[in-house]
Amino acid sequence: MAAVTPLLVTAGLSRAFGGLRAVDQVDFALPEGETHAIIGPNGAGKTTFVSLICGRVAPSSGSVVFDGREISRMPAHRRVRLGIAYTFQITSVFANLTAFDNVALAVQRRLIDDHARGLSARALTEHGMDALTKVGLAGHAGKIAGTMSYGHQRLLEVAMGLALKPRLLILDEPTQGLSDGEIENFIGLVRQIGAEATVLLIEHNMDVVMALAERITVMEQGRILAQGAPAEIRANKAVQQAYLGG
Repeated sequence: MAAVTPLLVTAGLSRAFGGLRAVDQVDFALPEGETHAIIGPNGAGKTTFVSLICGRVAPSSGSVVFDGREISRMPAHRRVRLGIAYTFQITSVFANLTAFDNVALAVQRRLIDDHARGLSARALTEHGMDALTKVGLAGHAGKIAGTMSYGHQRLLEVAMGLALKPRLLILDEPTQGLSDGEIENFIGLVRQIGAEATVLLIEHNMDVVMALAERITVMEQGRILAQGAPAEIRANKAVQQAYLGG
């Protein structure tokens, strides 16, 4: 059962691009240990909202608090050190490196941040292969990332996030480009991750959302339209009209 203490809190969080308020006065609390999904139509502000959390975008107003610490103006790389890992909507792997080397870079970054500089080659291999194994890519460790399928590149990026040992893992459209079989494996993977970390998931595949999320936040036009357990969201008339086609 998820803890009740919020790991992440936003208050009045907003971001405007010119005259467009992509995120508009969002108050949000994410309990530690929860797997939480954010859904909504294209342009609802979902990616901008999580970009504000991870530091890729600066807020116009409002605050972000992580583990009791104000981080609203903190650079993205420092938020990674605090335990926030983010996988992009578009893959951001190092295309000319092998899958293993991509993950090894993430392992090295975490251990350097933890001041564990004397990492042996054997330990680095173990950490890297563990992350690849969790996402089902152990057999692809030696492949050049840019030659891998799009779906495998998405999974590689998740492995890179896992290698950081995050407290909060943000996944932006992670099943995009995955086959049905890969999606089933991904659902199992996120359940494993959820036993060790808090997960914030942006996802259009409602079967995935309903299978994984303990709670769901629905965004529309930069604001929170509804929030609740999956059954509550399914039954919400406003959500049905705005997003679920009902």
